[in-house]
Amino acid sequence: MQEQSFLHEIASQFGSEEQSLIDFLINIFITIILSVILGLIYSKYGSSLSNRKKLIQTFVLISITVMLVISIVKSSLALSLGLVGALSIVRFRTAIKEPEELVYFFIAIALGLGMGANQRVITLAGAIVILLYIVFQNAGSIKKAVQQNLILTISNTADKTFDENTILNMLENHCSKIDLRRLDQVDGTTELSLNVEFNSLKSILNAKNELKSIGDIQFSFIENY
Repeated sequence: MQEQSFLHEIASQFGSEEQSLIDFLINIFITIILSVILGLIYSKYGSSLSNRKKLIQTFVLISITVMLVISIVKSSLALSLGLVGALSIVRFRTAIKEPEELVYFFIAIALGLGMGANQRVITLAGAIVILLYIVFQNAGSIKKAVQQNLILTISNTADKTFDENTILNMLENHCSKIDLRRLDQVDGTTELSLNVEFNSLKSILNAKNELKSIGDIQFSFIENY
């Protein structure tokens, strides 16, 4: 009887581990799908001037990493305490440029937390509600695909300062969005730095040609990471 109960206990343990592995694989598959959908929605409806295509690549990694951590520590008090100790010495110094980016990061983390805790139904329901809300909220303001987000730096080459209003009015004819980053004027030298968003490569070239026609200025277009 003792041998039979011992064998039964071992068999049930292996069965439990196998079931846990199946649940983990299902959850990680769902997490990947939800994270990819989140990235696609952010790419289409996000208004951030940062390079969205590069940012959305981190959503899947964040969700999977959080899910893996929660899956490991949820069944062990010692591991949970170890996680708290490890996080207390970690300092995240990545700059979040806009609140919108932070919101999407929190959504990705929430997906990982829910799936890691095996709260599959609640996480799916919450993700569907959040994603549908984002889609409906932006349904009336669908934007064209953006060719490039750039940093435009302009400086004068002559003693006279250039007219910022003239440059801004000219850029508005080609850019879908313009944000001021920096404006310096020291000893007759003026430097203007702008975040500019273009809908096509043709718009960038047209803006370049008009800037050249102004004269007495230097300018450069740099990719905005």
